[in-house]
Amino acid sequence: MLSRLSLIFFVLVVTGCAQTAPKQQQTEMGNLLVPEPAPLSIRSQVAIARFGQILSNAELTDEDKAQLHFQRGMLYDSVGLGGLAQFDYNRAINFKPDMAEAYNSLGVHMVQQEEFSRAYEAFDSTLDIDPGYDFAFLNRGIALYYGGRADLAVSDLATFANKAPDDPFRVLWAYFAESEYAPQTAQQQLSQRRENLPDSHWATGLVDLFLGQQTEKQLLDSLLNGITSEKELTDRLCEAYFYLGKYHEENNQPGVASNYFKFALSTNVYEYVEHRYARLELQRLRQNTVTD
Repeated sequence: MLSRLSLIFFVLVVTGCAQTAPKQQQTEMGNLLVPEPAPLSIRSQVAIARFGQILSNAELTDEDKAQLHFQRGMLYDSVGLGGLAQFDYNRAINFKPDMAEAYNSLGVHMVQQEEFSRAYEAFDSTLDIDPGYDFAFLNRGIALYYGGRADLAVSDLATFANKAPDDPFRVLWAYFAESEYAPQTAQQQLSQRRENLPDSHWATGLVDLFLGQQTEKQLLDSLLNGITSEKELTDRLCEAYFYLGKYHEENNQPGVASNYFKFALSTNVYEYVEHRYARLELQRLRQNTVTD
């Protein structure tokens, strides 16, 4: 039962919000669920050490080495060791130059570092090797979106959304690109895609929020629905707080948006796309503040 979870909820007084957020936002941010940061997996750490032992075996083929470096890279990513993960993805490609998944993972790191040209090359390589690699469309679309090429991002993110039209997260990313490139029609597109989303999925509420069909308070009040464990809650809060940051960014409330992105980062759910790009969103907000 949820009442037995060790996760502690408390009323959070958000310092710094009072100067930038309207009273309604202050009240809502003052009653957030605060996640217990996800612990580093002991199993993953042991597996990383084991991979190191296996890789020392001189009898391994290049194919074996590529797979082992890629798998270890994913484990490094899951515990927040991005630099080591990036090293392993590069090693995997060295051993197997046609490894689509390694190019895809490497490209994600290039986006996080704002090395957009290298990111485009990595995702292009992924799709050249495996044209059906769905998540390369998402990741290349995100790279184009953050790289200031929303006109090109629209196609990739729409393609990704159309492959699973009942996925609210795919719908949201398509909307972000469309709102940058064609804001006059983005809401219409979002409304059309909303028709295919199940009301039973909690993240459909995020789409309703962007459509103005649900309030932020209603969304926050629904976040515990269906939750049965700490991990589920921490994962959900990582997602929810990232998209709430995007919502407030869209509504020209950078102070509130910044705090939501920080909350998403505080979950330590390193492998989630929302955690990966929350820091990049913070950097963008700071750059915009300096520019303004």
